[in-house]
Amino acid sequence: MSKQHDCSGSGQNKSDKDMEDIIENCAAENSKTDDGEFANDTDATLAELKVLVNENWEKYLRVAAELENVRKRASRDIENAHKFALERFCSELLAVKDSLEMGLAVAEKTDAKSLLAGKVATLKLLTTIMERFGVTELNPEGAPFDPQEHEAMSMQPSSDVEPGSVLTVLQKGYALNDRLLRPARVLVASEPTDKSEDNDNGG
Repeated sequence: MSKQHDCSGSGQNKSDKDMEDIIENCAAENSKTDDGEFANDTDATLAELKVLVNENWEKYLRVAAELENVRKRASRDIENAHKFALERFCSELLAVKDSLEMGLAVAEKTDAKSLLAGKVATLKLLTTIMERFGVTELNPEGAPFDPQEHEAMSMQPSSDVEPGSVLTVLQKGYALNDRLLRPARVLVASEPTDKSEDNDNGG
């Protein structure tokens, strides 16, 4: 609150001119007092705002620095993931390579039966490792043809399986965690050719 000068009792016995002078002087003094207090309030408010701005700016700088650190860490993690995603899988495959090399090393001194047993063992080891990493084999012989997982190379009449079923698997397919890596290449069974002939003869 600004301090107002009390001029109510001043100049009751004075002339009108004197009263006007007194009123003007009081108004001028009150105006000066209001301006001064307003200026003080403004300075205080600006000072508080500057403190608040500085605090918020420092917070922004800290957050920006932390975000940059997070971005750099994420970038390094992605780069390492690309470089070493197959590290464990490759480490497991070394056992398969070792088995093949040992089989080749003794091939000249081993009979065919032993070589076959070694190959079977190596294949079993490889299959186990692939399954451990989520690789599954697609061997759909006798199953209904599925264009999502199978690639039909040809159709062949057959009475052994239902028409539209996989008659022969020419090349196995594989999936990684239910995502197709390679479709199975297959022959698809069609209606046997002699069926229509038998129907004609019977008719």
